[in-house]
Amino acid sequence: MKSISEFLDGRHGGLRFQPDTQDQGTVIKGQRVGYTRVSSLDQNTDRQLDGIELDRIFTDHTSGKDLHRPQLEAMLAFVRDGDTILIHSMDRLARNLDDLRATVRGLTARGVRVQFVKEQLTFTGEDTAMATLLLSVMGAFAEFERALIKERHREGIALARKRGAYRGRRKALTTDQVEQLHAGAAAGQPKAALAREFGISRETVYQYLRRRLS
Repeated sequence: MKSISEFLDGRHGGLRFQPDTQDQGTVIKGQRVGYTRVSSLDQNTDRQLDGIELDRIFTDHTSGKDLHRPQLEAMLAFVRDGDTILIHSMDRLARNLDDLRATVRGLTARGVRVQFVKEQLTFTGEDTAMATLLLSVMGAFAEFERALIKERHREGIALARKRGAYRGRRKALTTDQVEQLHAGAAAGQPKAALAREFGISRETVYQYLRRRLS
């Protein structure tokens, strides 16, 4: 399987930052491609890129530190010169600051625009020092924020263990429930009905069904 770096041509071209202009009548050629990522099977992507018109979207269900992100690799192989990639936030795209800079530079060197919705930043590949600075500063903030969240999570678990209240994370469905879910799907039961029956989202239903096929 190709690594992410193999999809990027290795050039280190400059970056140009500009405010988002999609509401100002700017016409951009190419496709609008979305990328979303959530850290686990139970999470959903509803809040990411909600209401944004896209030609195609790629979604990974994996931790940000995971090197294997098949949908990101598929998106990098799919996009072409003139396309625009839209991502909810910088921390959804990259594992760390170095990964963020390398990925954005590789994409913009190929003529692909990269737009981060939360940060309201767009990178196009034209060389300015301000663009490089903004990418580094905002990426560093995103990395710092993730570290704080992890630290608070660990502290919360430690306190809960002291109180005897922490029992670890419970799986969304038991093995028997997974079998029941597959049986219901095979019998033609609607996915929405299965989601209600088992108390999970429709996206989680589809994830369980796809796991059986893979």
